[in-house]
Formats: sequence, C-alpha cells, structure tokens
Amino acid sequence: MPSETEFEKVVDGVGEHSPLDLIERPTKPAERQVTEVASTIEVTNLDIYYGAFHAVADVNMTIPPNAATALIGSSGCGKSTFLRAINRMHELTATARAEGSIVMDGQDIYAPGVDPVEVRSKIGMVFQQPNPFPTMSVYDNVAAGLKLNNRKIKKAELDEIVEKSLRGAHLWNEVKDRLNRSGMDLSGGQQQRLCIARAIAVEPAVLLMDEPASALDPISTLAIEELISELKHRFTIVIVTHNMQQATRASDYTAFFNIEQSGQPGRMVEMDRTEKIFSNPTHQATEDYVSGRFG
Repeated sequence: MPSETEFEKVVDGVGEHSPLDLIERPTKPAERQVTEVASTIEVTNLDIYYGAFHAVADVNMTIPPNAATALIGSSGCGKSTFLRAINRMHELTATARAEGSIVMDGQDIYAPGVDPVEVRSKIGMVFQQPNPFPTMSVYDNVAAGLKLNNRKIKKAELDEIVEKSLRGAHLWNEVKDRLNRSGMDLSGGQQQRLCIARAIAVEPAVLLMDEPASALDPISTLAIEELISELKHRFTIVIVTHNMQQATRASDYTAFFNIEQSGQPGRMVEMDRTEKIFSNPTHQATEDYVSGRFG
C-alpha cells in the first residue's frame, strides 16, 4: 500500500489531512455493482468559507442523475471550491466550513454525525493533474481502494474488478500486458484514465472531475470526453472546465458561476440544459461569458 507521504504528494492541493481519507472506499462488497440509476444531488443555500473569507455564496441547484453537468466561469469564481464541497474534500483545508445542505439519496452529507470519508466513498474525485500512486503498479493503482477497505477480497474477484474498471476507462487494451509496471510509465492521457479507473473501481454513485483534460493533448482530451459520455450512463458526473467547446461536447447541463468583483464570493448565475446556456441563456452575464466578452 502507498505510504502517507505518497498520498500527500499525489493529491492536488488538499492541505494537511489523513491520506487514507482520500481513498475512495467501498461500503460493502455487495454494493460493487453497475449503477443503473445514479444519484440526484440537491444543493440548497450553500455557502462555503475559508476562515473569514466567503468563497462561494448561496448556491441552489439540482444535479441530475445519469448526466454530465459542467461548471463553467472565469478563474476565481468558486467552481472548483464548489466541486470539492460536493464530497467535502474542501474540508481537508483546516479553516474550511460550509453552511446549507447537499442532499444525496435522502441524506444531507453535512448533517451532524456524517463521516466525510464515507461521503467520499460514494462521491469520487478525479483531479486536474493525473495522480497515480508513483510506487504502485497499474494493477495496484486500480485495486488500492478495494484492498484498503476489504483486505480479505479474493484475488479472482479483485482481478475481475480491475479488468472491468480498466475496460470502463478505455484503458484495458493498452495496459493488459503491463499491469505490473508502474503507473508512472504511462502517458499523461493514460495516467488520467488510470485515475478514472481507480475512482470507478469502488462504484461510487457520483464522479467529480476538476478540469480532467486541461493538462492533456487534444487526442487524449477527446478520449476523456468520450469516456465521460459513456460513464454518465452509470454515474452522476460533475465536471469543472474552462473549455467552452468541451462543455458543449461533454455535458448535458451547464451551470455558470461568476464573481462580480475581487473579494466577493462566487455565485451560480444560472443552470440549464447545455444547449440553452450556450444558445439562449437567461442572464446577460452568462451571454457575455459564453460569447467571449469577458472571462
């Protein structure tokens, strides 16, 4: 298993934390099944703070199941902060807190007594930079979360899940003959798909992606977008992107975030079907952004 130092190095900007909190843990072996009806997420009056700084204000939105929802907006408007709040990842920064509610499957993930590690087992995360565990093989990268939570899992079952996950990430044919080689030997695009395979191996209900293709070449970017289109039939997907064309290609719904001026919190201006956001948005600020007048 990876050391704590390895976890701290490969996870992007999460502050001081227990590295084991970042593994997407399954709840029970029996729950590792293909999700046919993914989870709806209801966000109500959500405010996010870092100490005294009000980062994101008054977000109200419904994230639909079995669909890809894109979060767009200029830098600093709170998109990534909001994304991390969906699985309480922002709390790995010591001063972070949230007010309001995020309800999934009838449970407010911010209710007293709710374990954030359990939340992250159901809501996986893929980061901007590919972050395979550097001392682990391709196989062990995918199996990491499963081994952590279920040390008695049979090798045959583990083999099956690893293959299924790599096939789900469109990576199996490229790595099936080098499963025991380091994940760091893969190309950037392959590493990102490996991270996606690692995330989906434990069958989360929701998959969050923070600019997953921003560090990749155009061919790898297209592969990630095509993968999103397939994975949404199994999961609820939320993706942060600065690429307007990517939002139009890869998402079903789009939420536009904006910040009026420096020092003020980011806010969600509107959310609608992606086609409407880019062709006939309700708010002028959205029209200005998607048409390239600012941002």
